[in-house]
Amino acid sequence: MQEVIFSGMRPTGRLHLGNLLGALENWVRLQEEGHECYFSVVDWHAMTTAYAAPGEIQENIKQIIIDWLSAGLDPAKAVIFKQSDVKEHAELQLLFAAFTPLSWLERCPTYKDQIKQLDGKDLATYGFLGYPLLQAADILLYKTTAVPVGEDQAPHIEMTREVGRRFNFLYTPIFPEPKTFLNQYKLIPGLDGRKMSKSYNNTINLSADSAEIKEKVRLMVTDPQRIRKNDPGNPEVCTVFKFMEIIKDKGKDTQATACRQGSIGCVECKKHLTEKMTEFFDPLHEKRKELENDNEYIRDILADGAQKAREKAKATMEEVRTAMGL
Repeated sequence: MQEVIFSGMRPTGRLHLGNLLGALENWVRLQEEGHECYFSVVDWHAMTTAYAAPGEIQENIKQIIIDWLSAGLDPAKAVIFKQSDVKEHAELQLLFAAFTPLSWLERCPTYKDQIKQLDGKDLATYGFLGYPLLQAADILLYKTTAVPVGEDQAPHIEMTREVGRRFNFLYTPIFPEPKTFLNQYKLIPGLDGRKMSKSYNNTINLSADSAEIKEKVRLMVTDPQRIRKNDPGNPEVCTVFKFMEIIKDKGKDTQATACRQGSIGCVECKKHLTEKMTEFFDPLHEKRKELENDNEYIRDILADGAQKAREKAKATMEEVRTAMGL
């Protein structure tokens, strides 16, 4: 069965390994399976937290598109566009706001989590409180039937279903209830073992060159109980070994055995991972080099994607206005 897929990313900077394994690989798979896919750079969402300093958003949009294309997204197979180019997103959020209880927004777990992560920013704004509703509008505007997300975003999809149900009950049944496609990886660790996140400054960017990869691997947390090189280690608690598993390093079992025997030290293990991660990133870097100076191609992709997205959005909004008597 062909699904209608929608997903998006905020333009908050270059993407990292967690974005690739936690989202992009799934997007590419869905695209290749022939689903009707809409992938959006959600720049209005970025404004909910970067409203005081939006100067880098345009450059970040370009970098995200380059990362997407480098990872395998194909504008011939998926609609790739910028959220603010399709004004119907804002209109639908406004109409949803007319009947959405405040309690639905205030109970959203990621709303509370982001306030903690972004401590120091003034987030007591209507825009930040309402971003889950804008996300619901993003999804339902395309009559999405499935949303690929990480486990932490699942509550947003449930709220989207609730908003759609309430609209269908109050007016006319228009919106399907989108299901959640959970990504393969529930948690991509960062350099310090916590979830990989820009907020924690523990990421490895997809655009990182070999020198940067080497430095990032050097900073990775290893087995804290291992003091000397020949002490037996425990790979299961070592971030370096977790990354070997993530990038599907064929030599990981050999490295793990040597670690447990104390016949290889953490420095040697990190050298091995650096080589394997550099190989892992090479195809992405080759594609990135082709795209970095081709601004016209990126503009064309976004313009074409916006036109296709607007066609679907316009049709949905005509139904919505009619149902609401507007």
